Amino acid sequence: MKIAKSTAAVKGAQPQVDGAMVKWTLDLERYVPALLVFLANKITNGASNLYRKNFGVGVIEWRCMGLIAIEPWASPNRICQVIGLDKAAVSRSIRSLEKKALVEVRSSSQRARFLEVALTETGCRLYDRMIQVAFEREGRLLADITPQEREALISMLNRMHQRIPTVNGPIDIPR
Repeated sequence: MKIAKSTAAVKGAQPQVDGAMVKWTLDLERYVPALLVFLANKITNGASNLYRKNFGVGVIEWRCMGLIAIEPWASPNRICQVIGLDKAAVSRSIRSLEKKALVEVRSSSQRARFLEVALTETGCRLYDRMIQVAFEREGRLLADITPQEREALISMLNRMHQRIPTVNGPIDIPR
């Protein structure tokens, strides 16, 4: 795969330390990966502070709870696959949620060495409170976007998500 330069996301040569020059720099107001990461980081940090303070659960635990609410008895591997978190973060989160009696962990009925996780009754009650806050935050984030723009954004994000295997695939690195 050849590396394609995004003309909308790069600026010309910029001087660096001791007069050295780089050929290209990112335009951080137009480089889509940076915009997505910066937005996600800021949303995540705000959610983490809010959820820890009010619910005693961090954003990683919240994400795990969200998937487990959709797929009771999901495996930790499934959580990693869907959310895109590493196994260590999911494992720590599940242990934390289990200590707080928010999830139940059992051996898989299909594969003895594997685990499955579901929300407990206490976890369901907490989840129901937290999801209301999550929807409120989403509403605030999208307040200036029309319903048509929202549908277009969701469609574009889903199409970008489908391209992740290609994005993360091999690239011919320039020398």
